[in-house]
Amino acid sequence: MTSLFTPLDFRSLTIPNRIWMAAMCQYSASPDRDAAGVPTDWHLTHLGARAAGGTGLIITEATAVAPEGRISPYDLGIWNDAQVAAFRRITTFLKSQGTVPGIQLAHAGRKASTERTWVDRGRPITPDEPYGWTPAGPSAVPFDASSTVPEELTGSGIREIVQQFADAAERALAAGFEVIEIHGAHGYLIHQFLSPQSNRRTDGYGGSFEGRARFALEVVEAVRAVWPENLPLFFRVSATDWLTENPEDGREGWTADESVRLAKELQARGVDLMDVSTGGIVPDAKIEAGPDYQVPFAERIRRETGMPVAAVGLITDPGQAQAVVTSGRADAVLLGRELLRNPFWARDAARELDGSVTTPVQYHRA
Repeated sequence: MTSLFTPLDFRSLTIPNRIWMAAMCQYSASPDRDAAGVPTDWHLTHLGARAAGGTGLIITEATAVAPEGRISPYDLGIWNDAQVAAFRRITTFLKSQGTVPGIQLAHAGRKASTERTWVDRGRPITPDEPYGWTPAGPSAVPFDASSTVPEELTGSGIREIVQQFADAAERALAAGFEVIEIHGAHGYLIHQFLSPQSNRRTDGYGGSFEGRARFALEVVEAVRAVWPENLPLFFRVSATDWLTENPEDGREGWTADESVRLAKELQARGVDLMDVSTGGIVPDAKIEAGPDYQVPFAERIRRETGMPVAAVGLITDPGQAQAVVTSGRADAVLLGRELLRNPFWARDAARELDGSVTTPVQYHRA
């Protein structure tokens, strides 16, 4: 029977277990121009601790493909060689612990240029402030009333970002990563194109499902073209904007039906797994959160496409995570805040469930 501790194969890569770390921003890189986006000792220690804790796959935080694609000036990036060299130090350590290193390639779009979440609750940093810039998006529609109005991307601007994703994928390989996840969720740029709530375009990148999905598919095609055939490509999706589930809301949004349809298109283009989350396109969506509340969306994509999926969302207990995998609702679980609380969650789960994860030899006496 498949369990949390059963290895999972993608192409030529084997991930040793199904306990994975979700991308979680640390906002801990330097904002200074010469060091912008470069991983630091904090990132090595933060990610390394979870590897020593037995986590099978670690996906770094949202890593910007361009300076303007950062959520904040303190985000990681992978647009230059200094970033590649610093990441290589981290991926080398993760591999030494038996953990697969993955990177989430991202562009924040209209949600870019904001403060750290613990400073002024992530307020927008305006272009006339130090480290601030004007964000871009599919349409000149701000995230909320306090946000900077983004510049609407031109056709050449869209093509440039597609190329930036491809260039970032090549750098990710040079940095030692073995999994790429394209961030198409949580209200960031790719999701902004997908959702009619943020995409008001009337050209070939808006309107119909085909138009709104075009940018996502072009990014995937560009990345898959340069990413080695023997290594897997993942895609993170917000399966719903939580707007159509509340008819009284009256706003259009991206839907679960469209997520299933997108998954089929992505699968045909070489995406190996859907990382299924929800929400993020508007600040006031009505979401009834609770244990496993996002798992049904992952389960549906898996059932209707046959595509492997990873489930997220208030998965905190080993028995709960085991049930998600053994029942076939998802192929793996991605833990977020729970791994912030306990970097050794995988080892604790193995002890509780009579499983096995890799443990550093230095810790065997314990």
